Amino acid sequence: MLDHVFRGSKKYWAFIGLLLAVIGAGVFAYSFQLRDGLTVTGMSRDVSWGFYIAQFTFMVGVAAAAVMVVIPYYLHDYKAFGKMVIMAEFLAVPAVLVCMLFIAADMGQPMRMLNVMLHPTPNSVMFFDMTVLFGYLGINLIVGCISLDCERKGVHYPGWLKFFIFLSVPWAVSIHTVTAFLYAGLEARPFWMTAILAPRFLASAFAAGPSLLIILSFIVRKVSRFDPGEQAIKTLSTVVTYAMCLNIFFVGLEIFTVFYADMPHHMEPFIYMFKGLEHHGETYNNLVPFMWFGQILGVIAAIFLVIPSTRKNFTLLPFLCGAVILALWLEKGLGMVLAGFIPSPLLHITEYVPTAIELAVTIGIYAIGALTLTVLYKIIIGVREHGLPSAERQ
Repeated sequence: MLDHVFRGSKKYWAFIGLLLAVIGAGVFAYSFQLRDGLTVTGMSRDVSWGFYIAQFTFMVGVAAAAVMVVIPYYLHDYKAFGKMVIMAEFLAVPAVLVCMLFIAADMGQPMRMLNVMLHPTPNSVMFFDMTVLFGYLGINLIVGCISLDCERKGVHYPGWLKFFIFLSVPWAVSIHTVTAFLYAGLEARPFWMTAILAPRFLASAFAAGPSLLIILSFIVRKVSRFDPGEQAIKTLSTVVTYAMCLNIFFVGLEIFTVFYADMPHHMEPFIYMFKGLEHHGETYNNLVPFMWFGQILGVIAAIFLVIPSTRKNFTLLPFLCGAVILALWLEKGLGMVLAGFIPSPLLHITEYVPTAIELAVTIGIYAIGALTLTVLYKIIIGVREHGLPSAERQ
């Protein structure tokens, strides 16, 4: 199947070349961090998690998108997802890979990751987070590769594969739940210490991940003869709609609980995000425009998705999905992490701004994920197009 990767148009190779150039720039930027440590980033004593962990938190949700296709197809025999299920499983692979690369970048020295494996600490949430990430990566590689190879050979997948298929469902939920526990277990950070954090993570995951899968489906339809199916896209857009509405509802619950109870330490991060926080005569409000833009964009996207005529409009749907992704990235990949450090346990306010090196490394890591996704989808398209009648392949 790998032979499909090395066959493509000039546009395909130009895109591969662009990704390799971006990855090279990211590696070059990371060499400075590897040499000088995390001092080259915008992180500090008060803000120990920055842009890297924010991206990790968001991408974990994208990785969990596969379960929204796997459950209906394998557990409920929903045939419409037949062509899309491998796309979902192969989307999870680069998403998890990107998550692990962001963790490695955040540690400063990647060798430190070996301590988690060489000296496992079962009472550490980070140990379980790494375990579930590696496990989910392996499960999706096994299921995706075996299923696609069986499809290429025209045979049914082996019976033993069902064990990994069914295992992937709770495992997908676990990667996001354990990540939420990383935050919720820190009692010195009131903003994260809430029982609803894991449900919020899952709701945003089941909106952002399928949204990206819908956009990728439209791209695949445009650049190849393979069509994931209109019904599959329509059904997935309905999933995005309900998940996005649920995410907005959960945010509203959080805001009501915090402000109605009038808990100062829980209120301050929200005030910082949406109004700006006064401290010793200074106003700290770096996140305010981003948070308002993200929330308004998310609500508008949800309203349009709820209306059946706009949700089923395939010209408008990719833009609505893009709006959902951007809104959730701002909420979860930016505000969720950074606002948790405002104020510090010692009531200090240290605002965080990522440096150029952090941004370059981040873009480079995303380019690695895009390259992995491109290679995997090229294999899918090659196998699927090979199975089409000759008249359709031309």
